[in-house]
Amino acid sequence: MESWKLEAADGGHLEVHSFLTPAEREPTTAGPPGVVIVHGTLVTDALYRPFARKLSLLLGRPVHCYNRRGRAGSSPQPDDYSAATEIKDLAAVMDKTGSTDVVAHSYGGFVALQAARTLPIARLVTYDAAVSLSGNLSHRWRPELEDAVTAGQLNHAWAHLVQGLGTAGPLSHLPLGALRMLSILSARTNLGTEMRQLLPTAVKEMRAVLDADADLDDFTPLTTPILMLSGGWSPAYFAETGRQLASAVPSIEFRVVPGQLHEGPIRPGKGLAVRIARFINASDGQIQRLGRRR
Repeated sequence: MESWKLEAADGGHLEVHSFLTPAEREPTTAGPPGVVIVHGTLVTDALYRPFARKLSLLLGRPVHCYNRRGRAGSSPQPDDYSAATEIKDLAAVMDKTGSTDVVAHSYGGFVALQAARTLPIARLVTYDAAVSLSGNLSHRWRPELEDAVTAGQLNHAWAHLVQGLGTAGPLSHLPLGALRMLSILSARTNLGTEMRQLLPTAVKEMRAVLDADADLDDFTPLTTPILMLSGGWSPAYFAETGRQLASAVPSIEFRVVPGQLHEGPIRPGKGLAVRIARFINASDGQIQRLGRRR
């Protein structure tokens, strides 16, 4: 894995992690076109690096993941942060790495679908894309989340986020008091501490989704081949959005992945990576085999 910094269009910078093919020495070396992974909210790209490595091995192509604004080695979210910020950042990563294809998860799926309306993305795969259609996600927004973050009440904020989005499986249905206690306990772990620190970024990202609320007609001009996936155990609203878009846009295909949670791309196993690699390669079999050790 190669770690490096990329200057963004507004003068900020992004921290990029590249998984290169054996023939490559630098992330920008001419060779097979790359694939960019766009991660979800409340996390960094660190959780996606095993998945990125699998995709690179399967495809025989470089795969790049990067920390979006407000994370690790990347610049903070600007005051005027919006979906446009993310689209420009994705464009910069694609241009610098010579990438043509995109794989995106959750909020990253929202970013990628918005980007596909203007960027030359050859093939796109989303998993549980958080797209707002005709206000269908407005009730997921909890004003209490932003109020709690502003007041520094991070356990309360985390509880409202989990309940509102419903992405934590059965835990999402627990009472707020129980969720606050879970937040306190999780803060003792590195991942829990990191998620609490990222809560302010989640507020801006949720607002960006709602501000970009669209109708199906806004996506009908898309011609990029797109595979929208949703976990069989993910919240149902992700699958409903995928089905609606696939029914309205000829270039979009939707599939449910049985037995997968919302965290599908960051969980162990290679089945999901194989499925995505086959679509990216526009093939049912022209991918590399992953050995057991890998």
